[in-house]
Amino acid sequence: MRFPTDDPLAIAIAPPRNESPEDRETRERAELEARRVSDAIDDQIRQERSAMKKKKKPVKVLLLGQSESGKSATLKNFQLQHARREWAEERASWRAVIYLNLIRNIIRVLDILVREMTLAESENRPGSSTTTEYISDSDDETPSSGLSHRFTGKHNFMKRRLGPLRSIQTDLESKLGPETQEVRSTASISATPFDSTVPPLPRRPSRDVGVNSTNGWKSALEKLRPSIVNSARLQRRRDADRNEITDVLLGCKEAMLDLWQDPVVQQVLAHRKTKIEDSPGFFLNDIDRIVSHDYEPTDSDIVRARLRTVGIQQHKVVMDEGNGKEWLLYDVGGTRSSRAAWASYFDDVDAIIFLCPISCFDEQLREDRRVNRLEDSFLLWKSVCSSRILAKTEIILFLNKCDLLHKKIQRGMCVKDHISSYGDRKNDAITVMRYLQQHFKEIYKQYSPEPRPFYLHFTSVIDTEATAATLSVVEESILRTHLRKADLL
Repeated sequence: MRFPTDDPLAIAIAPPRNESPEDRETRERAELEARRVSDAIDDQIRQERSAMKKKKKPVKVLLLGQSESGKSATLKNFQLQHARREWAEERASWRAVIYLNLIRNIIRVLDILVREMTLAESENRPGSSTTTEYISDSDDETPSSGLSHRFTGKHNFMKRRLGPLRSIQTDLESKLGPETQEVRSTASISATPFDSTVPPLPRRPSRDVGVNSTNGWKSALEKLRPSIVNSARLQRRRDADRNEITDVLLGCKEAMLDLWQDPVVQQVLAHRKTKIEDSPGFFLNDIDRIVSHDYEPTDSDIVRARLRTVGIQQHKVVMDEGNGKEWLLYDVGGTRSSRAAWASYFDDVDAIIFLCPISCFDEQLREDRRVNRLEDSFLLWKSVCSSRILAKTEIILFLNKCDLLHKKIQRGMCVKDHISSYGDRKNDAITVMRYLQQHFKEIYKQYSPEPRPFYLHFTSVIDTEATAATLSVVEESILRTHLRKADLL
């Protein structure tokens, strides 16, 4: 074989001029082996490319809404239906969260009682002023005026007997981490800080999070969850701590029941218009059942338990009905200071489930008491609907906490006193729900960048059976949209 003398590559690969038959055979074997390796690499690359094309793209769903709107409870319902093994493994760890919720319920009632008793003592003291200022740490309390309550030695005893619960509260908050702390102020004055012409920052964990943000409230549970990698000594210490907390609660059980059932205490709460039973994480009606060494949280207990979402949390769920289809659910912090991070998750999301608690028409944001919660939800909804990034994204509206709306109206709450546009419409739950449905629909139609279907569900996400039926419909709709985008339908 002759090689052109002016081709450097040909010269480089040309065999030696004086190559012996043995050397030639060795060279040709090496060339064949090199060609075989090269072909194998090319084949592997082709297979990987083909696998990437065939790989199922996960369904991405973003849960949006203000704080305490029901986002985490909705996520728990997804897990209850499709992640039963993980749900069962975490069940025991929720016990500490539920105990913390219960203790906070008791401390809140106890603080109100102490304030009232202090006011009563100052009024009865000769020469004292009766203008003692009342400072509430609640969202819906009003100070009492002109009403005298008959406090007795029993109430002083309850104050002393329930004192140890404060140290247990501090201990549990320390163990569970930042997710236990509610936000009561904010530097953000905007309802929609993510709604900006400034490009969103790259995704990164929130500075508020002391643990990996993709774990969410699961990270708090991990601190209490038994593990095979834990040393026997550490596990014994955890068991001892758990038993100590239960022992203290058992020692206070009768006093807790007495406090919650006491007629004078109920009179005080009613006069201050304090409805603790409407708050997330309410367990005062379950004291007798849950304060026990044998207590195991029920599904309903876990869904009702309150643990704040910090940052943006990613949860993976595999839907059995979808042939093992992987879903990525993003649960977001809903306080105003947390919303700036939302926009970085808008891209490539299949659907948004937006939750608005419609029972909150008479409430203010916990972090900014100047802002009505329903008005805040309207602003959020308008911004999400008008986003051009989300123009082709399926948006599903959950008008949540319908159960609490019914209760408020049954107690005589007048909607038009808080929503001026409600006018002279009938003051019943069904009329209010229809009015809000139409209002949200008008915002959706007016501000959507392009026409798209309007999906709405009235929900009470702490009702696991009803929510399971709702999610079944929602999941089918989202999956069909996802497959349509992938040109598989």
